[in-house]
Formats: sequence, structure tokens, C-alpha cells
Amino acid sequence: MAGSSGFRAIGPKVVPPVDRVLSRLTGGRVVLSGSLVPSLVLESTGAKTGQRRTTPLACLPEDDGSFLVVGSNFGREKHPAWTANLRATPEATVTYKGRTTSVVATLLDADEKAAVWPRLTEVWPNYDRYTEVSGRDLRVFRLGPRA
Repeated sequence: MAGSSGFRAIGPKVVPPVDRVLSRLTGGRVVLSGSLVPSLVLESTGAKTGQRRTTPLACLPEDDGSFLVVGSNFGREKHPAWTANLRATPEATVTYKGRTTSVVATLLDADEKAAVWPRLTEVWPNYDRYTEVSGRDLRVFRLGPRA
């Protein structure tokens, strides 16, 4: 279901708003998508507005305290806004399992992305399908703890 065209049509309208409400109510400890995959809440700065933006995202936690996140946008043709926000202002915060951490985002280059892609698709196999149906190269960021 999660990789189906029905989910790709409904998911963007349902999952993020429900995730935002649950995150707000639980202090970032619970997000709906967390029942499917590891998830965090990203707080970034809007590239156009300069306003703070909160976005629940699937993630892959790494042993060093970093997180990998993929700009899949449910397989839609445009990159999600949060990826432009991180490109413009890489400093952000993430809340994961109720713990908030300051991070710096790094957009992975092709070689770095190729190295982590198998681990990402192990967590969420639909990334390959999203790449196929969107016709674009999905952006992958590493969100590393800020010193």
C-alpha cells in the first residue's frame, strides 16, 4: 500500500498534517510515520520566507548521531520544500524520540548517496519506486550534530 499510487496521492495530504499534530501533542515523541519507519521532526528555516518550518520525515539514524533523510516527496515530480530550505540554510534542529538536537545538513554527492542508498532502501524500499515515478534524482541529506 505505501508504494502504491493511491498512497502517493493520499499520503502527502494526510501523513504530514497528522504527524505535525501528534508531534506537537507529544513533544516530538510520536509521529504517525514512525509506526512504519524511523521518523524525526525537522525544524528548518524557510528559504523564501525566513520563517521556521516544521516537517516530519522518515529517517535513518546513524551510529555517530547523524540522520539520513531523503527528499522523496511521496514520488511527486518536485523536490519537497524542506530540501530547498536545507540547501539555503543548513543549520536546523531535529527531534527524534523526544530529544531535540541542533544539526547541520549536508547534501550528499552522487558517490556518497550511492554508498548509503542500499541502507535507505532497506528501511523504505519505496524510495526506488519514488525515484522511478517522479523522474528525478531524490536528494539525500545527512543531518549531523552541530559542534
